Amino acid sequence: MTAPTALHTSQLHSLPLLARGKVRDNYAVGSDRILMVASDRISAFDVIMGQPIPGKGALLTQMALWWFEQLKGIVPNHLTGDAPEGVVAPDEVAQVQGRSMLVQRLQPIPVEAVVRGYLAGSGWKEYQQSQSVCGVPLPAGLKNASRLPQPIYTPAAKAEAGEHDENITFERTVQMIGPELAARIKGISIALYERAAAIALEKGIIIADTKFEFGLDGAGQLVLMDEVLTPDSSRYWPADSWQEGANPPSFDKQFLRDWLEQAQVDGKPWAKKAPAPTLPPEVIEQTAGRYREAMRRLLG
Repeated sequence: MTAPTALHTSQLHSLPLLARGKVRDNYAVGSDRILMVASDRISAFDVIMGQPIPGKGALLTQMALWWFEQLKGIVPNHLTGDAPEGVVAPDEVAQVQGRSMLVQRLQPIPVEAVVRGYLAGSGWKEYQQSQSVCGVPLPAGLKNASRLPQPIYTPAAKAEAGEHDENITFERTVQMIGPELAARIKGISIALYERAAAIALEKGIIIADTKFEFGLDGAGQLVLMDEVLTPDSSRYWPADSWQEGANPPSFDKQFLRDWLEQAQVDGKPWAKKAPAPTLPPEVIEQTAGRYREAMRRLLG
């Protein structure tokens, strides 16, 4: 099997570029649709690495499409059902094939809908200081990686490119988008997480936490958008090695983050600002391997 050709940055001449995110390049298709191309870029600590992870964009796209299918019925999603290859020039098909979604153009809601089923990462740090996460009080005695009594909704305010998203309280989302929409997003996000967590657990994966993004269509209907439940937007743990009190090995960027924490640039620890350190081939391959393993367990 030949290794996939890596795509760090797409270059489509047939469509106007709307934006480049950390991973996705978004192009306008008329006034009502967007072509989302998932590159093989990878970011950590909000810095995009110079080297891509071969196959990552296609893998994220296939996982997201699979999850959209599993979650149908809870909330509409942004997929149009049209083939991405049909909206680009013939010489651009290779750049979009297998790694793109043709989606509705929506009015994005500036809230990241984060749901946590386990205590990890910034949530664990905050719990140790305040016994709460984003204003949600939690019982005493929880440990790192503890399963929560029930999933909690801990939203974040979406930041400008290159900035950190900011954890906020549910009350703050009510001020930003109104009580009705804030309550709908909270309820739908928890329902999405609960269904996904149950499906993943049957396949030996714990989804410790995840984030969803929503937009409004022309009729004001709430629509699930962006990517969904990939290892880029979720914390995936192998269920067979999970135990309270320790960070399980994860099927996401954690391996890369751990390497970067001890990486040196010009003899000094990397300052978590661009430019990123050059990734050695073994770090690229081991990171790619974790993404592939998550896909293998989920989709078989």
